[in-house]
Amino acid sequence: MSQLSAQTVRDFQDDGVAFLRGVFAPEWIAQLRAGLDRNIADPGPHHRVYTGADDGGHFFGDYCNWQRIAEYETVVRQSPAAALARQLMASRKAMFFHEHVLVKEPGTAKPTPWHHDQPYYCVDGWQNVSLWIPLDPVARESAVEFIAGSHKWDAWYTPKKFVGEDYQETDKDFQAMPDINADRQAYDLRGADLQPGDCVAFHFRTVHGAPGNQSRQQRRRAIALRWLGDDSRYVTRPGMMSPPFHEFPKNTLRDGDEMASELFPVIA
Repeated sequence: MSQLSAQTVRDFQDDGVAFLRGVFAPEWIAQLRAGLDRNIADPGPHHRVYTGADDGGHFFGDYCNWQRIAEYETVVRQSPAAALARQLMASRKAMFFHEHVLVKEPGTAKPTPWHHDQPYYCVDGWQNVSLWIPLDPVARESAVEFIAGSHKWDAWYTPKKFVGEDYQETDKDFQAMPDINADRQAYDLRGADLQPGDCVAFHFRTVHGAPGNQSRQQRRRAIALRWLGDDSRYVTRPGMMSPPFHEFPKNTLRDGDEMASELFPVIA
């Protein structure tokens, strides 16, 4: 289950996104669900609720809890995730960056804004991948959408908070995100129905966004496991960074350092 075809790896490298079917056995999904239950009951210091009092539903996010939630750590260290990431990145090693929990309860209209991830992060380099793992069936109309090939665009876009606001202090070379929804036909949009056991692999620079959870019964729980490859280097960006690893006590890295460290361990 952890051995990918050469075509799948090429698809990821060319398109910046690939849909992997049945790569996580039921026991790994059960571990992630159990960990998520603990996470929701005891959120970490960086958790957010993106829905307001006037919004329908409930949109919860949290990250960087894998070292305190045993089920998350078990999946990170023992599941096929690291082997999948290493192949997709064409890297000799896979370092774990962090996990990111995203939960949209039934009837949550709040969308996830169009963005790409690397401008938020303290990392430069080409070899990286996020594995977005659904813990519930996800219909295409509620699924994350990706713009194929956007990881190769000659642009970095201003990070946007998931409540919909741009970051106020960012790199001066970052650009405003185009209005994707105003001209959807202009882009090669990729999305799919997903089942537990599937995952979506995407590059940190692939532009993506998601509608609200349109189902009135089905939760949309997902955990993204984010990975780094050989060429990853630490960088401090102007203004806010997310996750705020520059504030973590265990972070001893400086700009230009290789990422492998206690905070970002080599798993495979």
